[in-house]
Amino acid sequence: MNNNKFETRIQYLKYQVLKEVAKEAWEGDLVENVLDIPKKIIPGKTPSMRCCVYKERAILQERVKLAMGGKRSNPGIIEVIDIACDECPMGGYEITNSCRGCLAQRCYNACPKDAIYFDNNHQAHINKEKCVNCGSCAKACQYSAIENRKRPCENVCPVKAIEANEDQAAKINSDKCINCGACINQCPFGAIMDKSYILDAIDYMQKSDENRNFKVYALIAPAIADSFKEYKLGQVVTGLKKMGFYDVVEVAKGADMVAYSEAKELDEKGFLLSSCCPAFVAFTEKNFPDLKQYISHNLSPMGAIARKLKEDDPECRLVFIGPCTAKKAEIMKDSVRQYVDVALTFEELLALFDAKEIELSELEETDLNQASYYGRVFARSGGLTEAMNQGLKEIGSSLEFKPETCNGIDMCRVALLKKGKDLLNANFVEGMVCNGGCIGGAGTLQKFGIRKDNVDNYAKATTKQSITESVEE
Repeated sequence: MNNNKFETRIQYLKYQVLKEVAKEAWEGDLVENVLDIPKKIIPGKTPSMRCCVYKERAILQERVKLAMGGKRSNPGIIEVIDIACDECPMGGYEITNSCRGCLAQRCYNACPKDAIYFDNNHQAHINKEKCVNCGSCAKACQYSAIENRKRPCENVCPVKAIEANEDQAAKINSDKCINCGACINQCPFGAIMDKSYILDAIDYMQKSDENRNFKVYALIAPAIADSFKEYKLGQVVTGLKKMGFYDVVEVAKGADMVAYSEAKELDEKGFLLSSCCPAFVAFTEKNFPDLKQYISHNLSPMGAIARKLKEDDPECRLVFIGPCTAKKAEIMKDSVRQYVDVALTFEELLALFDAKEIELSELEETDLNQASYYGRVFARSGGLTEAMNQGLKEIGSSLEFKPETCNGIDMCRVALLKKGKDLLNANFVEGMVCNGGCIGGAGTLQKFGIRKDNVDNYAKATTKQSITESVEE
């Protein structure tokens, strides 16, 4: 595998670990060879990233543990590798050498805690015992001489769930975390990683192949049109079946089901918060508990299609594959765990393909059961809004549709704040925590940039003209 597929070295290392764990599991040698995996990835004795090769391998061994499911006693999906977290400054607000010792002393006047003081050269300093990191001084400084020294993971976390443990390594507060995975991609040392349940998926496929007493289905999220855009979708379907899945089902079919049912719910209740994004649901529940009552009672598209499959075949095993780390937390909820058995990301799917040495570009195409255009565009911001508008038309609703489409956590927060104060001029909120929607998820292969066109082209390729046609099929 050429590492040019990956945007950072950290992403490539994560892929290598997942691939080696999967390969050993497929071959039945994981228990025997698990300690040798770091040596396979870093075979030499010259360190390339850390102080010594032994520390590099020790960190990789921690990655192996997370690739094998991590600490099952820890309910969190995202974990910090303590020994890898040791390089980032976290001093809070600090005054740099850009300070000119000016006469205005706006920083001093702006500080509400009297934490700014000056030396004999009129240079400003911050008394850390008094400072509350409010940032007033930085906003007031005309020279931009005051910087906020925060860890990248802490800076990017939308819910302030990153804290420090007794050794000053990053720690995740599970009471605040919504499992969006933003911290994973921003840590410059790869010290944060989501747990993988790739071994559970392999185990199901191996047992199914051996015993033939249940079928294993792959449920692929519509964002696959973006992450695997260099291949034809039919080739990916063929590859999944070659890997060991009995069949492949579009989660976009579940999106059609949700759009149809949620349109009815909105028509009946008059106001709804969407339930499709598990991170948005968790964000609402943890930060705006008074608004929890407005969350749609519908399952997410993943849950909806999985429930239908389990009703038809209670013995089947269902493996969701998508761009979202929060889905791994969603399937642990009581309302979902009975339907979805495993949740994987597109990163993990690539590792599975390469561990089995399946070259997608060489495969013929297999037709995929088709969802509607509206179900497929759920993968990007605004797609759910389009589907809801269409759903209301198809059920014959007379409700005036006034959506608030939230692209990213900041827009979600503003919409919920407005609703809490009865200032929101909308009757439906599409909440997507990741920028761009699902295609911006932490488990995608391309981490940066929004690629809406790939999803739209995939959606336009369907022959289903309506949500009703897809749901009734």
